[in-house]
Amino acid sequence: MKEFLRGRTGHPLIKELEKQIYAHRGFHDKPQIPENSIPAFKRAIERGWGAELDVHLLKDGSLLVFHDSDVKRCTGSEGILEDMTLPEAMELRLEGTDERIPLFDEVLELFENSGPLIIELKTYKGNHRELSEAVVKRLSTYKGLFCIESFDPRAIKDVRELDPEIVRGQLACDFADETDVAGWQRPLLTNLILNVIGKPDFNAYRFEDRKNRALRKLTGKGVKEVAWTIRNKEDFDTCIRNGIIPIFEKFDPEKQGTCSTKKYGIGEKDERCSEDTRVHYSV
Repeated sequence: MKEFLRGRTGHPLIKELEKQIYAHRGFHDKPQIPENSIPAFKRAIERGWGAELDVHLLKDGSLLVFHDSDVKRCTGSEGILEDMTLPEAMELRLEGTDERIPLFDEVLELFENSGPLIIELKTYKGNHRELSEAVVKRLSTYKGLFCIESFDPRAIKDVRELDPEIVRGQLACDFADETDVAGWQRPLLTNLILNVIGKPDFNAYRFEDRKNRALRKLTGKGVKEVAWTIRNKEDFDTCIRNGIIPIFEKFDPEKQGTCSTKKYGIGEKDERCSEDTRVHYSV
């Protein structure tokens, strides 16, 4: 039987990326510091952390950092980001503050000489190729450390084709109850079957769903595991003990007595952590 569970191992930059922890959409503190805002990213940099962010392609080709395609949740306005031009998007303000949506270029400039980035491609209505091309082109001159991820396996395939040296990751979770995903697609995405087209360097899986058999099998083969979204000390420490790169929010892992990634490195022994639950992954 053909093996459909695929991934790439041995990319040298994985070792660099796993030295850091990643603030989800920046180190935000709502409502004063909105998610995916310049203050949230600066706050992560001040703590010496990396950050995760989301990128959209506007209809005029501009790249903006924002989570949803529908701008209502974070701006209170109506509209779809992909249907806007840059001047239109620049009129929006984030979560009742004076902060506007950042340009992708602005965030890259902040991080180029500081921490690494996990860049999520937010595809919309089949624009995966155009978005991937625009992001890969921009990153071709970027000197900082980064990787790219997406829930859309087609985008990961695009990145693989456009620049195979970029570290790429497949985002996933248990899609059983995700009503916005077609029923026939849910088992394919949940069980990472479409990794066969993208061959990601890592799988970024929802922490609560981490017992998924396909994820466990790929991790056991040496494909790196990333977890989202970590919101407490216990889950954070579980990630560190088990060599999982954490994407976290809503708490400060370095003020709550967590296992120190900076002192020990992800997956290395910390005497404050119970060794019983550590998992040793093959490389």
